[in-house]
Amino acid sequence: MTDPIQFPSIQTPNPATAARGVSQATEAKTGKDFKSMLLDSLDEVNRLQTEADAGVQRLLTGEADNTAEVLAAASKAGLAFDLLMQVRNRLTEAYQEIQQMRV
Repeated sequence: MTDPIQFPSIQTPNPATAARGVSQATEAKTGKDFKSMLLDSLDEVNRLQTEADAGVQRLLTGEADNTAEVLAAASKAGLAFDLLMQVRNRLTEAYQEIQQMRV
């Protein structure tokens, strides 16, 4: 005859264990945790800003003739900074929303 269908047992995970498992899964995929990714992004934006500032200084002192390159670097730094500000705004909104949750 046919065997009855057997379902695997479903266990409700502990929230602390589940969160740790998600962060470990994320770390396993990328090799970095959220904090280090955020700090690396901040360093990258800072580097782009510094390069753009140096390019503007070279252009003003006459050391560089390629204004398009300097303009592109400044635009890239501005765009990276705008993106960083949007990420900061979203994180702030998420934090405020979590603060307003009732326990």
